[in-house]
Amino acid sequence: MNMRFDTIAYKNNRLIIIDQRLLPGRLKKIEARNAKDVYSYIKNLAVRGAPAIGVFAAYGILIGIKKIKTDDKKQFFKELTRLAGYLKKSRPTAVNLFWALERMLKTADGNYTKSLKGIKMALEKEARAIHREDRAMCEKIGTHGAMLIKKNDRVLTHCNAGSLATGGMGTALAVIYKAEKQGKNIKVYADETRPLLQGSRLTAWELKKRGIDVTLICDNMAAAIMKQGKIDKVIVGADRIARNGDTANKIGTYSLAVLAKAHNIPFYVAAPGSTIDLSIKDGSQIPIEERPAKEIKKISGIRTAPAGVKAYNPAFDVTPADYISAIITEKGIFKKPYRKSLNP
Repeated sequence: MNMRFDTIAYKNNRLIIIDQRLLPGRLKKIEARNAKDVYSYIKNLAVRGAPAIGVFAAYGILIGIKKIKTDDKKQFFKELTRLAGYLKKSRPTAVNLFWALERMLKTADGNYTKSLKGIKMALEKEARAIHREDRAMCEKIGTHGAMLIKKNDRVLTHCNAGSLATGGMGTALAVIYKAEKQGKNIKVYADETRPLLQGSRLTAWELKKRGIDVTLICDNMAAAIMKQGKIDKVIVGADRIARNGDTANKIGTYSLAVLAKAHNIPFYVAAPGSTIDLSIKDGSQIPIEERPAKEIKKISGIRTAPAGVKAYNPAFDVTPADYISAIITEKGIFKKPYRKSLNP
């Protein structure tokens, strides 16, 4: 089966997403009816993946301004700024969230002289442009990244960086999709990605739906299969990339990078240019989200740890630039030193 699906859709002033919390058992679409829904769906991972969060937040502005009942332009802008500030608090690490919301605010400012109706129309046009550009970005990342893939390569990926994580075909998985379309006969290993199992629940589901040869492994199997010579490349996505190339991605990514280096396996990061945060010099400045302890202590509501035990649950880690063989964006393939290659 080669199934395509839209993770995010904005039609007839309705914002609809696939509820990723229910996969793979149930494919259900839900609607964000107000700003509280938008915030909650990001915070609680109904929608996730840095590019997808950015697209969703941009559309979230459109949903939020429906509730602003004023004809006073200054009051409207005050409420718009408050709305964007509220949505920014949903998750701290993925820079695309902040990038998209700032882009929407700048669009409003740039159209200040228009009527409120004109400003709202400009905002909708911008949100749709962000979504459209995200689709094009995914295609270009896939095209560039496929150049790094050889026929019959066996590729390990972590978390989910596919259609479910973007407004298009994905970032890391776009490379797989493009390489497969070129007839390269790719085999993918997807690790489960503890504690929320985005690899097993989402990536394995998505790859299977697309007809890709995928094998699921536990997170702690990666070193063993690398030693067995079963992995040729590692490709992951990113939530924020610092000016020097240090990259924040789902917790466990750093471990894979260390293992890849130890086994002389290329380790690639695929991400949109909007993920590169030139305002921070290195990974030490990337804010790392810490999620609730219950995500570690329970699986599907079933307790797997003693009651009252402490737990530490960072959602992301930072892979030093030295461990990254190349960074793939819609603009091409960038090599070290990233401080020079990533900076315009």
